[in-house]
Amino acid sequence: MKLNLDDKLALVSGSTKGIGYAIAAGLAQEGARVIVNGRTQKSVDDALAKLREAVPGAKAEGFAGDLAERAQVDAIAARFPAVDILVNNLGIFDPKPFEEIPDEDWQRFFDTNVMSGVRLTRAYLPKMKEKNWGRVVFISSESGVQIPVEMIHYGVTKTAQLALSRGLAETCAGTGVTVNAVLPGPTRSDGVEEFVDKLSGGKSFDEVEHEFFETARPSSLIKRFAQPEEVANLVVYVCSEASSATTGAALRVDGGVVRSAF
Repeated sequence: MKLNLDDKLALVSGSTKGIGYAIAAGLAQEGARVIVNGRTQKSVDDALAKLREAVPGAKAEGFAGDLAERAQVDAIAARFPAVDILVNNLGIFDPKPFEEIPDEDWQRFFDTNVMSGVRLTRAYLPKMKEKNWGRVVFISSESGVQIPVEMIHYGVTKTAQLALSRGLAETCAGTGVTVNAVLPGPTRSDGVEEFVDKLSGGKSFDEVEHEFFETARPSSLIKRFAQPEEVANLVVYVCSEASSATTGAALRVDGGVVRSAF
């Protein structure tokens, strides 16, 4: 299958590690020019070095800035006035009982997980429509469908991304621009490894993983954390020429966690 991503300019928010990094590396492997984003210059530089080692000849550059902040979105849009592919991956999560989640946390989660994608898409979608080609992908989560009781605020933001992506796709009707959401399931990113470490109580990762899928995500069909590259494979396809008839969709790469045929 020819993905035809050579020299397409792709911005992946929050891409210095985890799923975001895997997406950036996957796009670079297919010939896209990739903008790697992280909050600090060091994290960006480290990710670029890792990417160039993993993908010899990769065409990649970086932008250091927290894209949950409006000023940083304005700054990246000024530096890169147009992109062909936008992957709204930036996101945070933190298990916390509902009664202990203050307003400040709700606002921070919404700004990071939802408004970063709103602002970036608002900046780049008009030129995609003018060009009559573009790809916008929101990295949502199975938690947007099955709200996790241990972090309701996170689930709410992921549901919001599903509504946002569908609504934006409707505005692109009749054009060569597609907008989709991808819903990963539990994935072995750096953040998840830290999460598991908190729960471990001295147990090994494998032991905690087994218990997690027995109790917290018993509906999983693969009974393990996905690897970031497994999620990235679907995202790279959705960003390609080959996916031109896929738009307005919520695409699951959740290991079968969501118990639904649709």
